[in-house]
Amino acid sequence: MKKRKKGKGNRIWRAIKRLFLVLFIGQLLYIVLLKWVNPPVTITQLSSWIAGDGLKRDYISGNEIPPSMKLAVIASEDQIFPDHSGFDWKSIEKAMKYNKKKPNRIRGASTISQQVAKNVFLWQGRSWIRKGLEIYFTKMIEWIWGKRRIMEVYLNVIEMGKGIYGVEAAAQHYFKKPAVKLTRKEASLVAACLPAPKRLRPQPATSFIRGRSNWIQGQMRYLETDPDVQAVIRKKPLSEKPSPKPKQPAAAAPKGSRK
Repeated sequence: MKKRKKGKGNRIWRAIKRLFLVLFIGQLLYIVLLKWVNPPVTITQLSSWIAGDGLKRDYISGNEIPPSMKLAVIASEDQIFPDHSGFDWKSIEKAMKYNKKKPNRIRGASTISQQVAKNVFLWQGRSWIRKGLEIYFTKMIEWIWGKRRIMEVYLNVIEMGKGIYGVEAAAQHYFKKPAVKLTRKEASLVAACLPAPKRLRPQPATSFIRGRSNWIQGQMRYLETDPDVQAVIRKKPLSEKPSPKPKQPAAAAPKGSRK
């Protein structure tokens, strides 16, 4: 009797290991595939549709996204995006200290890479399981995709309004034009709303959004001189040897600039 139970237990354990192996290989192949293919749908987009918010999206290539739009989200969301390996540890440490002092007012420190990992592969929420998976997927896309592909996917899947996903849908909805024709100011207005896209709108813009937009444009002027930033926002990296980075001016970001 004991041998039968032991034999049955071994079979169940082998089946579980095979299942995990199949799932691991499957998700790895999916990550590799998405280096060239846009995600068919995300859990966040599906949840939006089920909740009745609708689903407006239109994936476009990185060449159709203006460099000013890429620069605007770097300035707004993740100014060291070209340099980090997926995580901004200093901002994470600051956020942890802040959240410990004020647990009712949670502050995030997600990089663009983390936001892509969460929005493409996972669900919204703050559980430790989801955070652990987010770390894994963030490292994987950093290794497999690279910065320019991460930026392209980010600007195609990020929520930019209630039921509005990606810069092309946002440009059509708010400015009645394709994303490729967005001006520098319009790009900064879109980026200004990213911390709370369901509540904030780039058009018509409130005084708060205009203020954030002006701050973002100022940061864009500083950041666009950085060769590493140019290598991300342009189709081809700069041919000349990168020059030393200038010191960043001491300009404090408005509240809500990170997720």
